[in-house]
Amino acid sequence: MWGIVPAAGAGSRIQPLAFSKELLPVGSRMDDDGVERPKAVSEYLVERMIRAGADKICFVISPGKHDIVQYYGGGFGAAHVCYAVQPKPAGLCDSIFRVLPLIPPAEDVLVGLPDTVWFPDDGLCALPDGILSFLLFPVDRPEFFDAVVTDDEGCVREIQVKQPGAATHWVWGAFKLPGWTLGELHELWLERGKQDEYIGTLVNAWLARGGQARGVRAGEAYVDVGTLHGYREAISVLADRESPVAST
Repeated sequence: MWGIVPAAGAGSRIQPLAFSKELLPVGSRMDDDGVERPKAVSEYLVERMIRAGADKICFVISPGKHDIVQYYGGGFGAAHVCYAVQPKPAGLCDSIFRVLPLIPPAEDVLVGLPDTVWFPDDGLCALPDGILSFLLFPVDRPEFFDAVVTDDEGCVREIQVKQPGAATHWVWGAFKLPGWTLGELHELWLERGKQDEYIGTLVNAWLARGGQARGVRAGEAYVDVGTLHGYREAISVLADRESPVAST
């Protein structure tokens, strides 16, 4: 299974930094020698993808983000790592389609955002194979995200992209789809003149043509670390999640 990590954005909301925002230290991890080290925010997504079965991770980077290549090299954990280049920031759709030539039609693909921290860490395991499906999280301000409207059976009816007064507080934080569906979305994106910056508007057009997608409400907590407020919130969420439970 492939995992696509779109990491070509400039990160203007949290600049200035001396490194790519995907390497922002958030929390910590133990290295092979048992020493505690800072943990890059993007590691959380990569770990979750590997837990869900991804054995190949492709980072989509801008030409200047060589520090990501230096950080991850050719592998991370049990997964091989490779890189695709997005010449200039042109939105999520343009980013993930850069990886399409590598994806077999029958192979499933995971897509997530590398500047987010979310729980449960096995959330991607809840997404079914062979169909476009979104991992959904409840948030207080859905107008800042892409709200996913579903029916009672979990079928996606509409994605409301950063829409004031969103009809639901459930937003997508990651998604899974087969390679052939990624190809169909790419063909539609080209047909629409590459006008779709966000995956939500493209999926809405795809649904209108008879496509099907599912929303899975398996998420519990979701934090966008791309702002200082989100960074502080992520530190708080991690402290709550990773602190030991007091014995009674």
